[in-house]
Amino acid sequence: MSRRRSNIEIIGDMLRVGENGAGKTEIMYSVNMSYTQIQKYLGFLIGHGFIDKLHVGNPSVTYQVTGTGMSLLRSIDAVLEVLEFKDTDDF
Repeated sequence: MSRRRSNIEIIGDMLRVGENGAGKTEIMYSVNMSYTQIQKYLGFLIGHGFIDKLHVGNPSVTYQVTGTGMSLLRSIDAVLEVLEFKDTDDF
């Protein structure tokens, strides 16, 4: 039985995809999210300075993880590793 991902896991997954820059659709499909979810999480991450919205073309937009976002990703990975969330079905 699979479990639901926590908000922290979803944010970590989004930051991983955006490390080298990614479009909204790429993030949405890579992280397996709905359009509503991607809007909510991107808004949060941009608003807190974890991801920058870059205009690459017209109307192409790419999302790039900031230095603060990379720091957050390292922290999330460390916490998940300590809690062993990545490969367990205990919860």
